[in-house]
This record gives sequence, C-alpha cells and structure tokens, in this order.
Amino acid sequence: MKRGPIGWIALIAGLAVLAALVLVPIYLVASSSFKLPREIINRVPSWFPKSFTLQHYQKLLATSDFPTYFGNSVLVSSVSALLTVVLATLAGYAFFRLEFRGRDALYRAVMVAYAFPSIVILIPIYLMFAKAGLIDTRAALVIVNVTFALPFSIWMMRTFFASLPKELEEAASIDGAGLAATAWYILIPLLGPGLASIAIFAFVSAWTEYLFASVLILSDAKRTLPVGLSGIIGQYQIDWGLLLAGATLSVVPVVIFFAFVGRWFVSGLTEGAVK
Repeated sequence: MKRGPIGWIALIAGLAVLAALVLVPIYLVASSSFKLPREIINRVPSWFPKSFTLQHYQKLLATSDFPTYFGNSVLVSSVSALLTVVLATLAGYAFFRLEFRGRDALYRAVMVAYAFPSIVILIPIYLMFAKAGLIDTRAALVIVNVTFALPFSIWMMRTFFASLPKELEEAASIDGAGLAATAWYILIPLLGPGLASIAIFAFVSAWTEYLFASVLILSDAKRTLPVGLSGIIGQYQIDWGLLLAGATLSVVPVVIFFAFVGRWFVSGLTEGAVK
C-alpha cells in the first residue's frame, strides 16, 4: 500500500517519539556520570555536563568491587547464552524434525513452564540447590538463567526449523552426509539469524537478572552487576555519581554484543514473525 505525505509524517513522528523514550534516559544516565555531585542533584537538570569530571569512574574502578562484579556478569551471561543456544537448537530440532510419542505434549509442557513467575519457584529452587551444594556458586546462576531462557528460545528455534525445507537434509543424506555433517555444513549456517536472536535474548536476560542472583549468591566475590550495583545504594545516602558511572559501564558489553550480532538479530525476529 502506497503511503502518502501524512502517513510518512506520522510514521517519522512515531519513530522519533519511540527513539526519544528509549534513548533520552540512557543519555541522561551517561551524561550525568560525568558531572560533579552538586550538578547531579541540581534541581534544574542540565543536558550537558558543565563540570566534566571522571572522578566517579576512577572511584568506581579503584575503590569498589565493580571489576569483580563485571567479570562475574560477563562469565555467567556468556556461558548462559552459549548453553541456551546449544540446548535450544537441539530441542528445536527434536521437536520439529523427530517423531516420538508425546512430542506435542512435551512441547506444550515446556511452554507452560515459561508462564510461571520466577518468584513462585524461588524457594523450591533454593532448597534444591542447597541440597545439591550449589548455593553461592556461579553455576547456580547459569542453571537458573538457562532454565528461564530455554522455553522462549525453543519456541523460536522451532519456528526457524519450520522455515527450512526438509529436502535439504534428505539431499545431504543421499550424498552420504551424516547427521553431524548435515547439521554443521547445512543447518547451522542457515540458522544463523535464529542463533543470534537466541544468543542476544539469553545474554541480556542473564545480564539483567537480579532476583535469583541476590538470593543464591552469598559472598561478595561472586556477585553479579545488578546485585553489586544495588549495594552502592546505602541505607542513609546514595552516591549518585558512583551509581551512574556503574550503570553506564554496565551497558557497554550489551551494546558491543549487539553491535556484532544485531544484524542477524533483527533478521531473525523478522523471519520468525512471518513464519
């Protein structure tokens, strides 16, 4: 359908409003991290730092455990994303390509598990991990993150497998390729957008997870960024400069990760939406 001038103006205005809602808060956080404390708490906020300073970043990196929290988050999020991609790909292949009894019922059960709020199963998971000796370990966070990311990821992979003609696998089988060779040389390259979409979804979900990280991790040396940054908020006062600098640095890995695989992520969402 051809869009007229009014349609274009409405479209551009809508996109501008949406971009402002997303980008303005991020910009205010980043720009305020370069202001002196008295300018941060000024009643009339300034758009640009009048008193440019790096003291908050120096204090954050030199006197706090931010580097430890940062390393823990990178490790937990990366491993969670990698495991989610591998397990979701295998499960998606099984649910769509393989024939076995109870396949549809099992698939629906996995999807139903996604509907449970995480707070409902917090205590049962804590008791299970306590018996297994996983409390205060990064492995516990990886297991939780993968568990919550898998249902949606499996649903996405099932959609992508549906877009691949089965004749490709049959032709590879006729040429003598085994299942592993077919997966490595044919399926995985074609599933690139889907794998990127799942990787970003799982990475961001693990990067921002707070509830289980605050309950399952006890020692300060194993805390992740969301829990570590919350410790900056004291009982009687808040170091806003330190908090804003930490929030700004915590966004950097997500932006870098998205910059590398964002193109496949957008392509993956589009392909998944039309199947």
